[in-house]
Amino acid sequence: MYKLVVLDMDGTLLNSQKEITSNVREAIKSAKERGVKVVLASGRPFEGMLPALQTLGLTTEEDYVLTCNASLILNAASKAVIRSEFLKGQDAIELYHLSNQLGVNTHAYSAKTGLITPKISKYTEHEANINGIEINICDFTQLDPEEEMIKVMMIDEAEILTAAINQLPDSLQDKYHMAQSAPFFYEFMSKKSGKANGVAALAAHLGLSNEQVICVGDAGNDLEMIRYAGLGIAMSNATDDVKAVADYITLSNDEDGVAHVFEKFILA
Repeated sequence: MYKLVVLDMDGTLLNSQKEITSNVREAIKSAKERGVKVVLASGRPFEGMLPALQTLGLTTEEDYVLTCNASLILNAASKAVIRSEFLKGQDAIELYHLSNQLGVNTHAYSAKTGLITPKISKYTEHEANINGIEINICDFTQLDPEEEMIKVMMIDEAEILTAAINQLPDSLQDKYHMAQSAPFFYEFMSKKSGKANGVAALAAHLGLSNEQVICVGDAGNDLEMIRYAGLGIAMSNATDDVKAVADYITLSNDEDGVAHVFEKFILA
């Protein structure tokens, strides 16, 4: 029997209007009443996930949240850190220089300062707006090399970013966990980070095996957790690589695909 359901947010839990529909809310409520733990896992920081957590009633001492692609696992009520995997300021400096060479913009999340960027771009503004957080202008070359960094992101128009990704040195694969969370976002995190590692750590914390876990998502940063799960589910609006590793493909995020997952595999 499945005991833990991990849901991505954008493109999965949220529809195209960034809303959680009543059908999805009711399905999650019914699953919780049956003792199934529901956890959100997103590239967003905690602040950007909080409205969804509150809407779903996932803010008690018994609830957990995987933020910033599971670089941080927090208790949803106290925000106590269950697990953290960080980069350093030196990583942000090096990736900033690389982004300049590749002709793309960048921003990052500092554990101390929050969202930082050397210059404003529309995608940093997008990141700030969807999460309800401030942008802090920062000269990356002046960062403390030892400062804790949650993640670094290359950000730009989809075609520009794709061209840059195709030129990334192979050596980065050994140094970072990398994932594309949107056509305009490419993320660099600790090698021990990523949603699969985070879900595995949370499952171990809860005394569960992967066979008791369902993971649902739509984008490249969800691929590994879908592969990890006992039941990995892709949205019908998911990218082709995510669909390829999924055990099941549900309806789209505009068709209450998450509600369908609960109805078919938990509530039936």
